[in-house]
Amino acid sequence: MRKRQKGETAATSYLSSIGREKASASTPQSQFHVDLWCYFTVQNWILDFGRPIVMIILPLEWFPLNKPSAGDYFHMAYNVITPFLLLKLMERSPTTLPRSAIYLSIITFVMGASIHLVGDSINHRLILSGYQNHLSVRENPIIKDLKPASLIDSFELLYYYDEHLGHCMWYIPFFLILFLYFTGCFTQAKEEKVPQSGWLLLGPSAIYYWYLVTEGQIFVLYVFTFFAMAATVMRQKRMGYVLDSNGRFLLYNFIITLGLVVVWVIYLWNDNVLRKKYPGIIYVPEPWSYYTLHIKGS
Repeated sequence: MRKRQKGETAATSYLSSIGREKASASTPQSQFHVDLWCYFTVQNWILDFGRPIVMIILPLEWFPLNKPSAGDYFHMAYNVITPFLLLKLMERSPTTLPRSAIYLSIITFVMGASIHLVGDSINHRLILSGYQNHLSVRENPIIKDLKPASLIDSFELLYYYDEHLGHCMWYIPFFLILFLYFTGCFTQAKEEKVPQSGWLLLGPSAIYYWYLVTEGQIFVLYVFTFFAMAATVMRQKRMGYVLDSNGRFLLYNFIITLGLVVVWVIYLWNDNVLRKKYPGIIYVPEPWSYYTLHIKGS
């Protein structure tokens, strides 16, 4: 009898704990993550956008060409801090997200960003030696006359690792994680608005994402993610769900960034030199190519 009573007591406590979990899961837990969004914005501007600027401003004597530069240390810090912030963002998701997909995305993100670190470090040293970003590898004056000619193939391989493989392994998992988080930003409670702190962060955050899309040459990935987010909003709306304040902040970020990219493309639409480097239907010049072509010389 005692064993039976103990078993019934254990079963009752187990069922009650499940009930408490369901009740807590059903209650809205949405709260605007002003701290995380602020951390993201500040570290993106300093460690990513500011990285090449620091390399240009600081005296070359402080960082010899055969040693890591200040920008390289910024990139190393970015490769550590950003995955940590992404994991913290996933922890605050109001819904349970697929852990395996998140872990694999974080691992791939770190590997891609690390590949880019090496390629970008060498690329900026080439710029200091006269490399021109608005030209292709083989057309660059400091590259085209190299002997033996097979060295040019090595520099093209470096460019591939930097601008193609590194960017793909960096940005695809990054946007996948943001999209997975976005899918959990829906609630059946009353419609939430972005607080004033979010509106203040929206401008700097969108400008950074403009830089990310143009310099990273990931316009197609960005548009695909944006349309996936829009389709998710429409589907959830039919089911009676609305975006919380964090989801709105992300969606507004993407909308403003898209507008900035369109303005950037229109501004450089008739630039024949950049058109030659970025042929094809999708024409989105890189800001640093514009810098070496129009600003550095003057």
